[in-house]
Amino acid sequence: MENKSGEGKQHIPLLSPYEMGNFQLSLRYIWYMDIRASLGLETSYFQPNGQAPISCTDKPSKPLNCSDVRDVTQFPPPQRLRTDEIPQIVNDFWFAARNAIETGFDGVEIHGAHGYLIDQFMKDQVNDRTDQYGGSLENRCRFALEIVEAVVNEIGADRVGIRLSPFADYMDSGDSNPSALGLYMAESLNKYGIAYCHMVEPRMKTLREKVECPESLILMRKAFKGTFIVAGGYDRGDGNKTVLEDRADLVAYGRMFIANPDLPRRFELDVPLNKYYMETFYTSDPVAGYTDYPFLETTI
Repeated sequence: MENKSGEGKQHIPLLSPYEMGNFQLSLRYIWYMDIRASLGLETSYFQPNGQAPISCTDKPSKPLNCSDVRDVTQFPPPQRLRTDEIPQIVNDFWFAARNAIETGFDGVEIHGAHGYLIDQFMKDQVNDRTDQYGGSLENRCRFALEIVEAVVNEIGADRVGIRLSPFADYMDSGDSNPSALGLYMAESLNKYGIAYCHMVEPRMKTLREKVECPESLILMRKAFKGTFIVAGGYDRGDGNKTVLEDRADLVAYGRMFIANPDLPRRFELDVPLNKYYMETFYTSDPVAGYTDYPFLETTI
């Protein structure tokens, strides 16, 4: 899929698992803000035919602004999906899942967290719809569960997981009752028998910010009948404690894994970890501090 922008504009290949464009490795640099600025590109150029990004709403989002991230992005107002357009989006998800399996992946994780499309539908802070996809908790979760059902029917439940962040408030996507949202999704997912549910801890409410809070995922853990994975601000010690106390089956690590490509071995040996530097995340090689962190063998 290509962005057919106007005369004199850059032609940017648009990629998704359900429709692949003519991508060249050299074009990866356009994702970085300084490169886009020099080319006169805007965020909307990365959408099909320069269209606004789709959402459950047409309310504009605040800019993503974090001092430790290079790319401070101004987002154009989104395009509110019509009710009759939603089935096609659901189809895009199952088609993407099928392509992933045909490509050789073992399974897919549906991204229902951190302010992306599925999360927007679920959260009452952003979802202002009055149709069957808005209003009540059940209606707001309908889109997510339709996607889960479609993907499960296409590739099999044992190949499907989902990531959720009911307590997070990324990209203005917060909820007035995140505990109820998380519990409803955990219970509803049991119907489909998926491989796992991956939830982000309540303490990770916003980008990079870990806060102490009284909420927990324990009710969701008890409600979900499959493998339950938690993530968000864990180190070796509290990860082990969480599993030993049966608050989760598995613990996921992100930033720590970028800085330590052999993280499981380091945890096993209980040796020091490389420190990560977020200011060098998501940059192109060759840049120190993203894909070049040393393995344990080179540090001892």
